[in-house]
Amino acid sequence: MTQSNSQMYEETMPIKVLYFASLKELFGRSEQQLSIDGLSTVEDVWRRVSEGYDVSQQVLYSINQEYAQADSLVKSGDEVAFFPPVTGG
Repeated sequence: MTQSNSQMYEETMPIKVLYFASLKELFGRSEQQLSIDGLSTVEDVWRRVSEGYDVSQQVLYSINQEYAQADSLVKSGDEVAFFPPVTGG
């Protein structure tokens, strides 16, 4: 028996979330394991972990060490990283 699409997306998916630079200091952790339900985007993950920190504060994202957009889909087992823009001098 096969599952319907709606049933497939109700599964809990483990992901790893990483924080870098000032975000690591802000949240007091460098990484965490997270279970997400169904289809989620990077922005959905950010809202869940950000403790109310506004995403408009120039946060960059990556999925599995490749730059991503806020609407990029996150899959089971993915590594999602959040970091501030890098500036040079």
